[in-house]
Amino acid sequence: MSKHTLSLEYLNEDDRAYGLAGMMIAMANLRAIDRIAMVNLDANGPMVEFSHAYYFAGSPSISPKSTWDNLIENFHLTTSMVISNILARSLVRLKEEAPEDILNEIYSQVEMEGKDTCELEDDEIKQLYNHALNRAMRIFRNPRLHPVIDEFAHIISRKRNLSGREIMDELHFLQII
Repeated sequence: MSKHTLSLEYLNEDDRAYGLAGMMIAMANLRAIDRIAMVNLDANGPMVEFSHAYYFAGSPSISPKSTWDNLIENFHLTTSMVISNILARSLVRLKEEAPEDILNEIYSQVEMEGKDTCELEDDEIKQLYNHALNRAMRIFRNPRLHPVIDEFAHIISRKRNLSGREIMDELHFLQII
């Protein structure tokens, strides 16, 4: 066990950079970088600013099914981002498994959000969560990707904020996407 214990709160700036790197890698893996306007490591509030594509709101000219599909997709994206944040910080930065209590806390928040926002059933939430968790585990447990994830976190630390386009360019340069 390392001398730093992972928590839902960031330990320091380095921890924030790895969390942000994990979230952006998840978005790239889901081919959703276009939903990111910019990221800011120094933000007092959320570090991620979403684009208009993320905040798509239904209109009378758009079918309810399209609106529903977008809502579920955004729920999946944010679930993947939260999980990837924790896994990048634990598996890559600290070189240890994510604490079970943190994953359980994330699941309880995902479950609450899935019921409240999306009106999903328990089995639907569990399936979506497990899909996001398994996908993120495949990425962040891969030791061959750790050096490029480390490099991407260092790029975020150095540049402080990046646009969605800059994130895509950096990930492409590092051959993550």
